[in-house]
Amino acid sequence: MSTVMPGTEPPRRPRQLAFDLPVDSRHGVEDFLVGPSNEQAYGLVESWPAWPDAWLRLVGPEGSGKTHLAAIWAARAHAWTLQASEIDEAKVPHLASGGALVIEDCDAGRLDERALFHLLNAMKARGGFALLTARTSPDQWGLRVPDLLSRLRLAPAAEIAPPDDALLRALLVKLFVDRQLIVDTSTIEALALRMERSFAAARDLVDAIDRLSLERGRRVTRAMANEVAASLFDAE
Repeated sequence: MSTVMPGTEPPRRPRQLAFDLPVDSRHGVEDFLVGPSNEQAYGLVESWPAWPDAWLRLVGPEGSGKTHLAAIWAARAHAWTLQASEIDEAKVPHLASGGALVIEDCDAGRLDERALFHLLNAMKARGGFALLTARTSPDQWGLRVPDLLSRLRLAPAAEIAPPDDALLRALLVKLFVDRQLIVDTSTIEALALRMERSFAAARDLVDAIDRLSLERGRRVTRAMANEVAASLFDAE
């Protein structure tokens, strides 16, 4: 039994550090949450190979599940996955030979437009398929090759909208489960009413709650969750 001498403060509990440990974000078809905001996109991806064209654009805000949906299609189509910024002319013959490609983040940075144009044409000529993900439409990518812009404009698009209330609540539950955190229903309800209606906001909120829980060495409570939500959203 420890004792504290008069006039001295009791020893403080050490503050735990929050490490960036990998999150178990499962990308199987059974883990994808379908709601009104993404059912059209999910249906188009699932309809492969009966696509209306060789290319499909998957468009949605940050954290909306584009990578998850693309991973579902990649598993079905045995597709290779790469970043759009990785494409150059020298890689086109090899990439086109695979038969199916996921090209991620087409609007995220450096893009060799001519290489992408030649790759898409080569894929189509070989009877292959490509799924291109982006946060915005091609008109907002700053493209300078008219033929590429024209082809992308004509390509069918699967769009993911912001989540409705039911999907937002389900998403919060999934994000907590992915981090092996147990929260009660009242906490989910309180967060859903207070937070910004977006996929990215849900991800950032749960990540911040997880970090605070680790730092304090305590389980997640409604008070803790509300404290984090207030710091993220009340000042906006």
